[in-house]
Amino acid sequence: MTHSTVTSHQPLDRAPRRSGRGRDLVAVNIGNALEWFDWNIYAIFAPFFAAQFFRAENPVSSLLSTLAVFAVGFLMRPVGGWLFGRLADEKGRKFSLTLAILLASAGSLLIAVAPTFDAVGVFAGVVLLVARLVQGLSHGGETGSAFTYLAEIAPRDRRGVWASTPWLGVGVGTMLATGIGVLLTALLTEEQMAGFGWRIPFAVAAVLGLYALYIRKTMNESEVHTERKAQDTAQHGERRRSLREVVGELGREWRPLLQIIGLTISGVVAFYTWFIFAPGYASREFGMDPNASLVAGLCGQAVFLVAIPVMGWLSDRFGRRPVLLVFAAGFALLAFPLEWMLGPSPVLLFLAMAAGSVLLAANCAPLGAVFAELVPTRLRATLIGIGYATSGAIFGGTAPYLNTWLSSIGMHGVFVGYMIALCLISVVVIIRMPETARGELR
Repeated sequence: MTHSTVTSHQPLDRAPRRSGRGRDLVAVNIGNALEWFDWNIYAIFAPFFAAQFFRAENPVSSLLSTLAVFAVGFLMRPVGGWLFGRLADEKGRKFSLTLAILLASAGSLLIAVAPTFDAVGVFAGVVLLVARLVQGLSHGGETGSAFTYLAEIAPRDRRGVWASTPWLGVGVGTMLATGIGVLLTALLTEEQMAGFGWRIPFAVAAVLGLYALYIRKTMNESEVHTERKAQDTAQHGERRRSLREVVGELGREWRPLLQIIGLTISGVVAFYTWFIFAPGYASREFGMDPNASLVAGLCGQAVFLVAIPVMGWLSDRFGRRPVLLVFAAGFALLAFPLEWMLGPSPVLLFLAMAAGSVLLAANCAPLGAVFAELVPTRLRATLIGIGYATSGAIFGGTAPYLNTWLSSIGMHGVFVGYMIALCLISVVVIIRMPETARGELR
């Protein structure tokens, strides 16, 4: 056969020949921002609608019930990581990303129109649960496919910057969610927020999802993916691999999979603690005005947006490992001092979140490039999706619940120690992993 000399390890890291890479980068990240907006408005508005879906005499118990559904949504993320990863590796990155945003928007629409407990009883909680499961499924596939796509279309010497941009979408989406929280709590009374105000952001998310769906459909496919598929077809024909063969191939990549998990576990807990949980915690524990805490949180998140491309550039310039160590070692040292800064002052909340944002950017920015550089093209989206989504489900999804529970029994310091332990695990992984910057994609 004329193509028999092509091997599965041939590098596929040429700069893409097609035009429109910048447009594709924007398309991925706008969709990513809207999906994170979908995801985070749930956590931000949970205190306002908890009692609409659950009945409990204790308000904290009602909130915990809602956060439990938040965590249940995370349980679908490994499934989504596998499903959308396989779709991305088999049918293309574009197909996977388009389907993910469609499901995310459908979940938001379902929450926006969901009936309350007073209307349909326990069925209200079931509707909320189904919506979160759909969103968890789509969210589990979004990040892995986005990391994969952008790392593959990026110039090799700028892969760190390009693959860091999904985190701009994360930051923008989270800030939009926080911003709409600031706006609605300023314009509406607490009774109005509990009555109908909480539905507004979910309706907005559903409408914006239509635009995200359009821009995702205009994207070009990754040339790295299409060339690898062509090589595989030339070698093996059109035969579709069985599930057993795929699982066997994934099993042979166990080392990079564990590295992905080890790099992720500390960052997801710190992210959901400082980006999502901190403003509400400051309001509940220290009596900070809820609107002021959201404004402080919004400003702290803006620092993250500025720090992300800087950290991505530094990872291209000096390597992935040094930048990753800034977060893992730095957060292990500063976790308790940052907590001690929290109190009734919005200024101190902003300063703590700003410092945490800089450290988090050092973790988040290099991840997309590192993940792509660790694993082969034919399994890239699947491995990244499984590793990242599983870590997010087990550690990130339970972080708000665990933090709320430990804080309610006066053991918040135990949660901080838990974060430090995860950071130390990441330090070990970083020290032992190879430097992947400026290498070729497999």
